[in-house]
Amino acid sequence: MLCFLDDGTGMDSNEAASVIQFGKSAKRSPESTQIGQYGNGLKSGSMRIGKDFILFTKKDNTMTCLLLSRTFHEEEGIDEVIVPLPTWNARSWEPVTDNMEKFSIETELIYKYSPFKSEQEVMEQFNKICGEKGTLVIIFNLKLMDNGEPELDVTSDPQDIQMAETPPEGTKPERRSFRAYAAVLYIDPRMRIFINGHKVQTKRLSCCLYKPRMYKYTSNRFKTRAEQEVKKAEHMARIAEEKAREAESKARALELRLGGDLTRESRVTLRQVQNSAITMRREADVKKRIKDAKQRALKEPKELNFIFGVNIEQRELDGMFIYNCSRLIKMYEKVGPQLEGGMACGGVVGVVDVPYLVLEPTHNKQDFADAKEYRHLLKAMGEHLAQYWKDVAIAQRGIIKFWDEFGYLSANWNQPPSSELRYKRRRAMEIPTTIQCDVCLKWRTLPFQLSSVEKNYPDTWVCSMNPDPEQDRCEAAEQKQKVPLGTLKKDLKSQEEKQKQLTEKIRQQQEKLEALQKTTPIRSQADLKKLPLEVTTRPAEENTQSQTRPQRPRSPPLPDVIKNAPSRPPPPPVSLPKSISQLKKSSSPWPNISTPKLASMLSKEEASTSRTHQHTVTAGKSNSALKTLAKPGTTTKPPSAVLQSPKSSRETPSPKAAKVPALKKSATVKYPQASTTRKRTLNTTEDGSEDEGEHKKEKAKRGKIVAVKEEKKDSSEVVVELTDSAGEEDLAELKKAQKDKGLHVEVRVNKEWFTGRVTAVEMGKHAVRWKVKFDYVPTDTTPRDRWVEKGSEDVRLMKPPSPEYQAPDTQQEGEFVVAEPSTSDCVRIEPDTTGPSSSQETVDLLVQILRNCLRYFLPPNFPISKKELSSMSSEGLLAFPLKEYFKQYEVGLQNLCNSYQTRADARAKACEENLRNSERKLKETEEKLQKLRTNIVALLQKVQEDIDINTDDELDAYIEDLITKGD
Repeated sequence: MLCFLDDGTGMDSNEAASVIQFGKSAKRSPESTQIGQYGNGLKSGSMRIGKDFILFTKKDNTMTCLLLSRTFHEEEGIDEVIVPLPTWNARSWEPVTDNMEKFSIETELIYKYSPFKSEQEVMEQFNKICGEKGTLVIIFNLKLMDNGEPELDVTSDPQDIQMAETPPEGTKPERRSFRAYAAVLYIDPRMRIFINGHKVQTKRLSCCLYKPRMYKYTSNRFKTRAEQEVKKAEHMARIAEEKAREAESKARALELRLGGDLTRESRVTLRQVQNSAITMRREADVKKRIKDAKQRALKEPKELNFIFGVNIEQRELDGMFIYNCSRLIKMYEKVGPQLEGGMACGGVVGVVDVPYLVLEPTHNKQDFADAKEYRHLLKAMGEHLAQYWKDVAIAQRGIIKFWDEFGYLSANWNQPPSSELRYKRRRAMEIPTTIQCDVCLKWRTLPFQLSSVEKNYPDTWVCSMNPDPEQDRCEAAEQKQKVPLGTLKKDLKSQEEKQKQLTEKIRQQQEKLEALQKTTPIRSQADLKKLPLEVTTRPAEENTQSQTRPQRPRSPPLPDVIKNAPSRPPPPPVSLPKSISQLKKSSSPWPNISTPKLASMLSKEEASTSRTHQHTVTAGKSNSALKTLAKPGTTTKPPSAVLQSPKSSRETPSPKAAKVPALKKSATVKYPQASTTRKRTLNTTEDGSEDEGEHKKEKAKRGKIVAVKEEKKDSSEVVVELTDSAGEEDLAELKKAQKDKGLHVEVRVNKEWFTGRVTAVEMGKHAVRWKVKFDYVPTDTTPRDRWVEKGSEDVRLMKPPSPEYQAPDTQQEGEFVVAEPSTSDCVRIEPDTTGPSSSQETVDLLVQILRNCLRYFLPPNFPISKKELSSMSSEGLLAFPLKEYFKQYEVGLQNLCNSYQTRADARAKACEENLRNSERKLKETEEKLQKLRTNIVALLQKVQEDIDINTDDELDAYIEDLITKGD
């Protein structure tokens, strides 16, 4: 059971009776900041964590006990809510009641369905309330989880109540710990909270932040709640006006009836009626003024105060804390720049207290009722958060440098700060200690002292312990926190700036369009005819998709040695070679190739043809296929993005002299790992009509020759080598430049520094250019990404990310290495059999999923328990009695549905009976009303013979006019 003890004002029997009514509260008013304004918390909160609760309360020399028990209602089969509510005299312990029989029934129910089985045990609970007033609430029969354990863990930490089976890693402390949640539950705590006898050190969040700043926000958007209040006030004013008119009419009618009767009794009666009419009129005027005030308030803009600050104690705990009438509703809400996921605005906490008339929370206080207006609030907080980030100028000084000052030395954002003393002192110097007096409940700010760093203050701290002589007594006034006031600055663009921004956007779109035009996707074999030689590494998904594409064009006949190649399983997986050996020209037939998935596409060329052909070498991840397209006399040309567009040509022999492709020179390439989806393309051009002399001239002009050749090494290997005879320096520079991808940098844009990450590298004529994608920038003033020159004044490096947070493309880039060229070494290529990871991992994952499914839908009385199921091996799951499992599950589900149907039928029958009774009563009432109207008409005709009333409406109008005017 859980016990909640409150030393407040307590309740008498009448106030305790209102506890069970939803929405009833005497504390509700637009200006009130008290807790308990909505009248829902005790019922909904207690019934969420338990089935029953019992309440003991003292006030005005009375002791009242209240039991709200779902167990009692279920066991007795009662549909309506019955709540025992006995009351005793606080001094004599005698019952306070006029009906002893009812009192004894109520006490018997309490003894039967509560943990306290006698009057003595009940009185012991009243004795736990110290003093003459207070309240004790005990919740019992707590809800259990699937494993039979309570949802609330009260044993792991003797000073706390925690959510069971909630790991601390990755969970905010306020979502796991009741102590942490209670510390921030109220924006300005004015009470003492004890958990298991230990006081909770409550916080005022605005006093726990570095460089707090307040922004005033005004808006006319929040009208839903105000409109509801206006309608309610209009209704109350209308009812009060009707009551006042009725009372005044009675007073006039009585005055006319008494006439000259001056007896004492007549004067007393008349005075009472007149006083009642005056009171009613005053109440109606008050309600009318309230209605007018709320109507005026509806048109006035609502003002909110946003407070932002940096959480230097735990930077990973950032976001918005949104309170309603001082009570926490939503926490850690990410807004504005924080939604980008970068370092911008990281560690910033925002606090706002939303009044009752601006937004109304849901009944469980975990959300707001009007989602549209709540989203508008978050948007406004995001805009002010971006302004705060500009005002504190952390990005301009350097985000990494800022966090280094406070001991955050790790690149992992979630790592705690350093525990070195110098960093602890640095953090303590920036945020003064604010503590609450245990007697007067005032907040005191303590002066900084080195001895107070990480000092644990006692639970019963009082003002006399304050070293500040001006604040060392409870009589001293509480000092208000001085928070600087900020202003949201909206950028007003001139016509020139708008035109410049539009031009910049057009230029960016043109660059993207040009980049797309340069890249031609290969979706089928037909696309290969449009491209030069390419080397690609395709993932398994592309190979599986290719099966559904149109069939490839028929290839020329393969040599007999390839047709007759033996088919056997592929060799064990081996690491990809660091270089691809040169395929030398050979006039001998192709050797036997042992790779079963090797597909060689050979094409013939007629003697008089000198067209351009395609040569493709593809290292596939899933099928490990090496596909080579080649022509006699082929000259290869790498793409400009990789090898600086070298061009070469060479004299080729007649196509009739060799039917097997000859690839002359080579360049060494290190392939990426199997998980990479990056593609490297080598374009080749050939010209079969050039002679030896022309080839030498072209070689001198272009400076580079890249050729691909194939050679027979032995009967079980295929060797491929690419050699660059003149591009060693460019390749080395490219290799070095590509390593810059993924670096975290800061770029200066419009005299402001913004953080970002290098996503692309380009080799220019004079320098290396980086494409930087910003973490966050105002979209209306700067672009999302920008090209900058490496080493310029507008860019500077930040700390590199930790390995576990490195971007995938950064890791892959490090694996692709363009090695130095080689003309002598030949390294053989083995087929890539490193497909998807071991199937054992997949099997284990499927077994775990199956366990979870079986545990989730496990029937209540199944012979195998959830604990046994959790430890069951895969072999045990194979022998699992699924047929019996589903049979019992269907039976249980059918029983549940039948019970629901039975209840629904019973309720429908009861509703029909109530409807029949209501219709019968309505008919009887209408008959009585008609009879009454007939008698009234007859009476009026006797009093006034010339009266002419023919319809009920005429009668009603006549009576109303008679009462109003008194005629």
